[in-house]
Amino acid sequence: MEPLRFSSRGRVGEPGARFAEIRTYLQSRLIGADALVERLLIGLVADGHVLLEGAPGLAKTRAVKLLARACDLTFARIQCTPDLMPADITGTSIWRQDRSVFEFSAGPIFHSLLLVDEINRAPPKVQSALLEAMAERQATIAGATHMLPDPFMTVATQNPIEHEGTFPLPEAQLDRFMLHVELALPDVATERRILDLVEREDQGEAVAPPAALEAEEIAAARHAARSVHLSPAVKDYIVRLVAAPRDAGVAPELAAKIAHPSSPRGTLALAAAAKARAFLDARDYVAPQDVSALAVDVLSHRTILGWRALAEGETPRDVIRAYLEMVSPA
Repeated sequence: MEPLRFSSRGRVGEPGARFAEIRTYLQSRLIGADALVERLLIGLVADGHVLLEGAPGLAKTRAVKLLARACDLTFARIQCTPDLMPADITGTSIWRQDRSVFEFSAGPIFHSLLLVDEINRAPPKVQSALLEAMAERQATIAGATHMLPDPFMTVATQNPIEHEGTFPLPEAQLDRFMLHVELALPDVATERRILDLVEREDQGEAVAPPAALEAEEIAAARHAARSVHLSPAVKDYIVRLVAAPRDAGVAPELAAKIAHPSSPRGTLALAAAAKARAFLDARDYVAPQDVSALAVDVLSHRTILGWRALAEGETPRDVIRAYLEMVSPA
């Protein structure tokens, strides 16, 4: 099979060539966060939204800001608070006295790259407005529907250690995120490298970003990623992996822990994410390793455990990892 190629403004190259530059740049500015960088780029290429969860100070906001700097896209950041209103993110109609008309003033949601910081602090009405934007790529204000820009990508963050003044995301909202990435604290060696990086930046030694990705390049990359070959064997692997929690005969002990397994949307998301990962690795085919590497981030937030499993300290990620060991690609 011939390698996929895409062109933009006369540039033609191997798949992921421009994205490889962006990936290298982001990794140089985000020490020890290679997986985070990969997931953000997968979301961009696969036209999906990403939820980042981790303790404060793990460069969640910094990562999205650096991605925005690497892309020639409009960018907005929303800091969620319990008193946030839907109009604060969607915009509203303003009465213009001089012209005696209502004029729509667009809110931050009408940007191509949207960072929603601490989304679990947003009240349910705001989360509902975000849900429409993420699912339908549109916003309805005062009875009028306004289309969002293309591309449109939401990256949300949430802090798992604070519960006061928060509103847990409903399952329907969680399901709209293609990837749910959990970030761990760095080890000692990585943290020393982070300290060195920040010191260099404070002294003005920051690495200049490569030429920003344009909307046309992102559209071309998405088209190329959709054309990545997904063999029948890999398709079967994806379906068997997603469907395994629904079949008590596969692993009775694990199935008993699950109240609601993933729907077919998990299958579609896993296939799209795996294609994007192959694209970023300059391959025109999906390997089983692409599926297994992404399964936890794609399926964990779509898997709801029963109360007994939660009381015993089980997590959806643990359950999905257990199914990965039982369901083989062959």
